Amino acid sequence: MAYLLRRIAAAIPVLLGISMIAFVLSVISPGDPAVESLSMSGVREPTQEEIDAKRAELGLNDPLPVQYGRWLLRAVQGDLGTSYMTKDSVSGEIARRLPVTLSVAVLAVVFAAGTGIPLGMLMALRRSSWLDHAGRAIALTVVSIPGFWLAIMLITLFSEKLQLLPTSGYGTWKHLIMPAIVLAAGTSAILMRLTRASLLEVMNQSYMLTAKAKGLRERSIVLRHAIRNALIPLVTVIGTYFGSILGGSVIVEVIFALPGIGRFAVEGIYRRDYPVIQGYVVFTGAVYVLFNLLTDISYRFIHPQMKLGGKLK
Repeated sequence: MAYLLRRIAAAIPVLLGISMIAFVLSVISPGDPAVESLSMSGVREPTQEEIDAKRAELGLNDPLPVQYGRWLLRAVQGDLGTSYMTKDSVSGEIARRLPVTLSVAVLAVVFAAGTGIPLGMLMALRRSSWLDHAGRAIALTVVSIPGFWLAIMLITLFSEKLQLLPTSGYGTWKHLIMPAIVLAAGTSAILMRLTRASLLEVMNQSYMLTAKAKGLRERSIVLRHAIRNALIPLVTVIGTYFGSILGGSVIVEVIFALPGIGRFAVEGIYRRDYPVIQGYVVFTGAVYVLFNLLTDISYRFIHPQMKLGGKLK
């Protein structure tokens, strides 16, 4: 409990720094939210009097510290403000779009862990074989492929050529497959190499050599002993990866036209919608900090001898 309280206390300055960065970045970005709001109809250009009145209405004429303090006070209470353009609650819009991003993120983690870890184990068990060399080459190739290029190739193959999956949109499980593959590809390759390296390190430990000397089967040793001790770096990657997906799926959501929080942020950037940009950055930063904390806590369950704080019993 003491460790948990320390970590929560340490997260507060981080979140405060994230909120300040979000506010500054939105304020210094080019464009005027008042002009963008008044120009949405596209019928005519707003007059200077209308722009001045709109800026006063939105509170943009107040000193920056006042604007930041007002926004931060509401954010602490769970109110991330109201969109300048749509007049909808930013918190409500994030909550409405979160299930879309979350469903893609969960499926991407399943794909990444379900392919990367077993293949990495197989590479470790067949060390220096043709399978090991091929796996390392494939992992290096996959991790080097840009996500947007992979997305276009998948659309071309599975949507245009084979007509098996929809090109874009959201509504059925088929809409999630290609976005999840794009998000999972690079991390799957990383998990392959990391699983291989971790298992090889664990299998060279003295207790593993003793188990082999006792005549235990290699498969039993790996599944019952080695993989559990090799899990900590894997859990670290998966935990931070899942947290980053919730805030880093912007490109995928735009390419596949998914109505998630990443696309919501892009729309806010295009419109110079300060509350949307600020709310998105703060939300994703908080999610990332939360998943880092949960990852640290999970170490205690994976390795019972480990104390939270980095020491062993």
